[in-house]
Amino acid sequence: MKKIYLICNLLSGKASVGAQLAKIIDRFTQAGFEVTVHTTQCKSDGTKAAKYACTVGFDVIVCCGGDGTLNEVIHGCMQAEKPLPIGYIPTGSTNDFARSLNIPKNITDAVETIINGTPQPCDIGMIDSRHFTYIAAFGAFTEVAYQTDQNIKNVLGHTAYILSGMMSLTKIKTSRMRIEYDDKIIEDDFIYGMITNTTSVAKLLSLPEFEKDDGLFEVTLIHKPRSLIDLQHIITGLTNFELGAEKEYFTYFRASEIKVTCLEDEAVPWTADGEYGGCEKINVIRNLRQAITFILPEQKNDT
Repeated sequence: MKKIYLICNLLSGKASVGAQLAKIIDRFTQAGFEVTVHTTQCKSDGTKAAKYACTVGFDVIVCCGGDGTLNEVIHGCMQAEKPLPIGYIPTGSTNDFARSLNIPKNITDAVETIINGTPQPCDIGMIDSRHFTYIAAFGAFTEVAYQTDQNIKNVLGHTAYILSGMMSLTKIKTSRMRIEYDDKIIEDDFIYGMITNTTSVAKLLSLPEFEKDDGLFEVTLIHKPRSLIDLQHIITGLTNFELGAEKEYFTYFRASEIKVTCLEDEAVPWTADGEYGGCEKINVIRNLRQAITFILPEQKNDT
């Protein structure tokens, strides 16, 4: 009998997963799994729980929560000598990475995916010593996810991010940054930069070149606008899913390792998977190819 360690954040999303927890456990039990449940109690608890599960004889970790909870679980697995496969039940407000992996947003369907799915390797990012699942970013909007109150997220869901993002437009600042990758150097003033491993970000941006296991990030940089009209063009390009259409303002490339140096007197804040990622003058972001195995819907071969 395989043993599942279920790590559950009861506060993620609209805090409704608690009502279905018994049903989730019962379905796994019906399918022949022995289930142990750990409900996260505080920040970073998911990391400790995942590392524990990897060292005491469990077969699978099931993460039930949002992008932040999944980030903690992956960070814990990566600290272990032998990371366990991860099944994911997405219950957060955005669930960008789950969407990229075609994991159903419906809880019942996500459970069935874990029971009947196949283990598939996926890339994981590292920003200095911290792991991230799908995005590391600096500049405008990076404070939205980790400064938006959890109670507001629970009530408004994804709308909370949109409202907070609109409010932050009045505080946009530029930063002089040097970006180095593949023997290339870009130095300019930017309002935003993101290194991603996902098909979408906050349900707004579409990144069709994403491959979950190719060892490459998609990197998007937004240059300083010259005027409010230019800023409006940038915002329009983003909200209309036209990433890269305005070449004058966007730089886009793919790479496995990126060095980002802040040339300002003070370092800019970063975010990693929607959580605060620190303020360092120099950040090296690396793609750890196929570092974690997820249990995903079975891939269909094109014929």
